[in-house]
Amino acid sequence: MLLINGDCIEEINRLIVEDIRVDLTVTSPPYDKLRTYKNSLVWNENVWKQTIEKLYKITADGGVVVWIVGDSTSKGNETGTSFKQALYFKEVGFNLHDTMIYHKKAVGACGSKNGYNQAFEYMFVLTKGKIKTFNPIKDLRSKRAGKPTKYTKNSKSTSDGYSSETHTKIAPEGSKRQNLWHYNIGFSSGDDKTKHPAVFPEKLAQDHILSWSNEGDTIFDPFMGSGTTGKMAILNNRKFIGIEKVEEYFEVSVKRITEAELWKKQN
Repeated sequence: MLLINGDCIEEINRLIVEDIRVDLTVTSPPYDKLRTYKNSLVWNENVWKQTIEKLYKITADGGVVVWIVGDSTSKGNETGTSFKQALYFKEVGFNLHDTMIYHKKAVGACGSKNGYNQAFEYMFVLTKGKIKTFNPIKDLRSKRAGKPTKYTKNSKSTSDGYSSETHTKIAPEGSKRQNLWHYNIGFSSGDDKTKHPAVFPEKLAQDHILSWSNEGDTIFDPFMGSGTTGKMAILNNRKFIGIEKVEEYFEVSVKRITEAELWKKQN
C-alpha cells in the first residue's frame, strides 16, 4: 500500500520513473468545477490531458482505467467534457472498451429547471491493448432460474420456410449484468460519512475492482479523495496506490484505508 499526499501529475511522473505499473485505475476526477475541492486544484483541459497521458504510461499492458465523470451545464448548454476526455483517451492509445452508466437512485431535484433531473454519470472503461482480466458479475436473476428452459439452435431459412432445432437446458441462477449499474447515493452507511463533497458508493468501487482485476493486482486512484477505492481494494485482497492533494481528504483516506487493512488482518 502506498498513499501519497501530493500533486497528481508530479507524483504519477515519479511512479513512472520508479518503473511502477498498475493493473487497474478506478477514479473520479474533479470535472467541470462541479466541486471546489478546497480551491486546491486547477482543473482544466491542459491538466486532464496531462493526467490521461500519464495514466497511459503507468498502466500495465492489458490494464484498465475506469474514469467516472459527469458534465456541468452553463446557460442550458452541457460542456461535453466527458466525451472530449473519452476521445482523448483513445487519442493517446487507450481502447474505449465500454461506455457504462452509473445511475444514482433517488437523486432528487438536480439539474436545469428546463430539463429532466440529472441522475447518472459516465463510467468509461478503457484498456491498454487487449484486456487482461474480466470477471463478469452474474447477478441478473431470471424467473426460470434453475428450471428447464427451451431454446432454439441452428436457426436457418430453407426453401420450405424457416427451421430450427429446439433444445432444453436448465436456466442459470444468474446471468451477466448489463452495463447500466444502479446505486443508492449519499452518506447513509458505514464510514462513507466523510467531509468529501463527491463520494461514490463503496459497492461501485468494489464491483469495478472485482470485474477488472484479480487478487494481488495493483489498484490505483490518482484522485483518492476520501479513500473509497483504496478501502475496497484492500478488503478485496488487492494492492493499492493512491494520490490526494488536499491534506484534509488525504487524512480521511489514510484513516479509512488503514482501518480496512487492520480489519482485514484480524479477520
